[in-house]
Amino acid sequence: MRAIRVASAALLGMTALTLATPVAVAEGDGDRDRDRDITSFGFDVAPSTIAAGGRVTLSVEGCRKTAKVTSGVFDTVTLHKGQSTATATVDWDARPGAVYEVTFQCGHESGRTDLTIAGGRPDDPTHPPVHRGVKAGIGGAAGGFDPGEIGLGAALIAGSVGAAYHWSRRRTGGHGG
Repeated sequence: MRAIRVASAALLGMTALTLATPVAVAEGDGDRDRDRDITSFGFDVAPSTIAAGGRVTLSVEGCRKTAKVTSGVFDTVTLHKGQSTATATVDWDARPGAVYEVTFQCGHESGRTDLTIAGGRPDDPTHPPVHRGVKAGIGGAAGGFDPGEIGLGAALIAGSVGAAYHWSRRRTGGHGG
């Protein structure tokens, strides 16, 4: 009879752990796919992070019409039918650290991606790039979790195991056990 109680408590604890895991994994880091629209044509901005005043390459693949590329950080660029790449110069007054939306329009279809402005300005000796060191993170398996999430998960698991143990002990006491 004792083996059944221990197995029940272990099963309840494992169930709580299993149910808590998807929430921690699903929170993830979310910035993996920058393209916000799925289109029948491909598009890209390279590099996706650049200093103000730098030049980006705008690419369109599979667009059989004239494509227009717009953003608040450079002038509108037109890629004529058959042309797949063009360049644009990022405005000198673009804010370092800002993220600007770049829209690719092919016929009636449009797709968007982000362009991040880095610190410093290329080829401008009056504004040398700012070096702030490496952003290394905390590393290890705990990279995406904060102490509050870990504590809450541990408390939920401990509470469910403790409740299972309490209920199994209480049942035994009532039957003269």
